[in-house]
Amino acid sequence: MNRSHNQVWENCLRIVKESIGDQPFKTWFVPILPLRLVNNVLTIQVPSQFFYEWLEEHYVNVLRKAIVAELGPAGKLEYSIIVDKGNSKNKPYTINLPTSKSGADFLQESGQNKDKPYINPFELKPLDPAKQISNLNPAFTFDNYIEGDCNNLARSAGISVATKPGVNAFNPLMVYGGTGLGKTHLLHAIGNQVKHLYPEKFVVYMSLDRFTNQFVDALRNNNSQGFFHYFIQVDLLMIDDIHLLAHREKTQDIFFNIFNELHHSGKQIILTSDRKPAELEGIDDRLLSRFKWGLTADVRIPDLETKIAIIYKKADQEGVGIPHNVAEYIAYSVNTHVRDLEGVLNSVIFRSTLSKQPIDLDLAKEALQHVVNEIETEVNIDYIQKVVAEFFKVSPELLKAKTRKKEVVEARQIAMYFAKKYTLLSLKSIGHHFGGRDHSTVIHAITTIEDLYGLEKRTRQNVNELQTKFKSRLLNGNSMVKA
Repeated sequence: MNRSHNQVWENCLRIVKESIGDQPFKTWFVPILPLRLVNNVLTIQVPSQFFYEWLEEHYVNVLRKAIVAELGPAGKLEYSIIVDKGNSKNKPYTINLPTSKSGADFLQESGQNKDKPYINPFELKPLDPAKQISNLNPAFTFDNYIEGDCNNLARSAGISVATKPGVNAFNPLMVYGGTGLGKTHLLHAIGNQVKHLYPEKFVVYMSLDRFTNQFVDALRNNNSQGFFHYFIQVDLLMIDDIHLLAHREKTQDIFFNIFNELHHSGKQIILTSDRKPAELEGIDDRLLSRFKWGLTADVRIPDLETKIAIIYKKADQEGVGIPHNVAEYIAYSVNTHVRDLEGVLNSVIFRSTLSKQPIDLDLAKEALQHVVNEIETEVNIDYIQKVVAEFFKVSPELLKAKTRKKEVVEARQIAMYFAKKYTLLSLKSIGHHFGGRDHSTVIHAITTIEDLYGLEKRTRQNVNELQTKFKSRLLNGNSMVKA
C-alpha cells in the first residue's frame, strides 16, 4: 500500500516522542515539515543549518529508529534546509542533505535486530535551583532603585514581573535606554525579589557576552546539548545588552530555540538593550518579533527631582548627610546618567572624609572643580528670581508670597516663564520655589506671558531685556553638561 509522506512522518513522530519526551520534542520536532517520499527516501524541511546540525548531533539515532520502523532497512532520511527565507517575490532558498546514517548502520549499531530496548542517551536531568549560580548582586534592590518619570513604567513592570514571574502580560519584558541609566540595577532588583518570594525558582542573570562565550565553550567541548538543556530549565532568564546579539548567527539560533522553549513553558524572560527593538540591526526578524510579544519600556536620563532623590538615597547608604543645596548643586551639575551622578557624589564624600570637613557647598565645589564648571555661571532658579525681582524693583521674597499686587504678579509670572525656559525643574518643582504654588498656576503664568508677549509691547520689551541678561550669563559658562 502506498503511503503519503505526511502519514509516514506522523508515524515517525509517535516513535520519536516516546523516545525523547515532551520538551525536546516540541522544540526540535514540531517545527519540522515533511515534504515528500520518493523511493523510500523521506525528505523533511528544517528551519536552519543550526537546526539540522543539532538533529544530526543529538537525535540521529532516534530518527533512524523511526525511519527503519516505517520504511524498513532500506529507508533513508533527507533534510531540506532553509538557507534563505525569501520574500513576496522570491521563493525560499533551500539545500538538501542526507542524514549521516543509513538504516543498515542503525540496525547494526543499535542491535535492534537482537530486540534490545532503545535507550535515549540525551535524557534531561533536572537541576536543583538551590545549587545553581544566579549571578545576582544582592546590593541592587527595588528599595534603592529610585522611581521617577524617567523609569516609572519599567520599574512598575519589573515589580509586576517579580510578583508573578511568567504569569503576566509582560513576557518578555524588554527594557531599553542609554548606558548608566539603571537597566542592570532593575534586572538584579527583579531577580532578587523573585528569589525572595520564590526560593525554589531557578533564576539566571547574564550579559549577552557571557551567554555567547559559554555557548562557544559548549560548542568547543561538543556539549551544545548540555548548554541548551541547562537554559530551558531556567524559571527567570535575564539577558543584559541583547543588542550585542547582532550578526552572531549561531548564537541567535540557539537563543531563538531557548526563547521558544521558555516562553512556551510559561517561564519569564527579561532583556535589556541600548535601543528599542524596531531600531536593532543584525538580528533575525523572527527574534525581533518575539522581543515585541510582551512589554517594551524605556529608561531615560532622570529629571532634577529624581537625581536629588538618588543623591539622598546613595548618601544615606554611605551613612553621610547631604545638605539640600549640595544635593541640588550636584544634580544641576550632572546631566548625563546615574552612574556619573553616583561617581560625583563619591568624590564629594571622599573629599570630606580625607579632609575631615563637613560636606557643604564650598567643599562640593572644590571637589568637583575638575568635573563640572562653576554653578554660579548658570541660570538657575535662585538667579532668575534675583534678576527678575531687581528688574521690577521688588524683593525676591515677594515672588514667593501670596500677594496679588499687579507688579508682583507680573514679576512672578515672568520669573516662572524663565524658570521653565532655563532650568530642568518640573512644573511642580517650579511652583514649590514660588511659595508652594501648584503646577496649574505655573502653566497659567507661562501661558499668560507667552500670550502677552505677542500682544503687549511693554511685556515684550521686559521679556527681551531680561532674556539678554540671562544669555549674557550663559556665555560665561554653563555647568550642566560635563560629568
